[in-house]
Amino acid sequence: MHKRKYLIAGNWKMNLDIDESVKLINAIVAIISDLEGVEVMVAPPFTSLAAAKQAIGDSKIFLGAQNMHWEMSGAYTGEISCRMLKEVGCTHVILGHSERRNIFKETNETIDLKVKTAVHMDLIPVLCIGETLEERETGMTFEVVKTQLDASLKNFMVDQNMPHSTILAYEPVWAIGTGKTATTEQAQEVHYFIREWIKKNFNTDAANHIRILYGGSVKPDNVSELMSEPDIDGALVGGASLKADSFGKIIHFT
Repeated sequence: MHKRKYLIAGNWKMNLDIDESVKLINAIVAIISDLEGVEVMVAPPFTSLAAAKQAIGDSKIFLGAQNMHWEMSGAYTGEISCRMLKEVGCTHVILGHSERRNIFKETNETIDLKVKTAVHMDLIPVLCIGETLEERETGMTFEVVKTQLDASLKNFMVDQNMPHSTILAYEPVWAIGTGKTATTEQAQEVHYFIREWIKKNFNTDAANHIRILYGGSVKPDNVSELMSEPDIDGALVGGASLKADSFGKIIHFT
């Protein structure tokens, strides 16, 4: 039996207006009414967070944000603070997504600051890591993932404490939105590597408790096979999370 509770998280990216967000939340609420053994999180755009929280009501859906700044306030035009996310009802925040790293040039160092602030403010970070196609084809997958972990979780390593609530998400960049998916063997191999990294840098207890999600073109027809692997604890879903039907099938993968 899988020892960690599965988490299926929907990253809506820059999609859906407020009305569309509320309609999707309402549909998901109905879908998970009898759900057991799987947790669900959605991460709408900032503009829909308040309406999404209201639509979630007392259902068992966690509300996440797609990014945040590491400072609490200040002259950071266009940014959103951790305190603002807490105020609107967020419990989770996605950090270090490959699109933030590649398009917006976020560094491991700034992601580390965000992770530290999130934990300090009792927000659960969902830290994304993963290699590009070129890096995989040149045999650099593990080196890239280790570098991202070392630098994006530097504050945890300095303190020698990695909260068990921390969530990691392995997202091979070459599989995000491309329709390509890592084979179950490829995904499990990297997830195992990440869990061993946690064990080596922290302890076995942390490695046994911390959840590692897979992201990268997760769909209803491949989710069960992915979730059958011992070190894959859920999925960070992009495009398939924008439709209640496909997201519902992923949530009910068991």
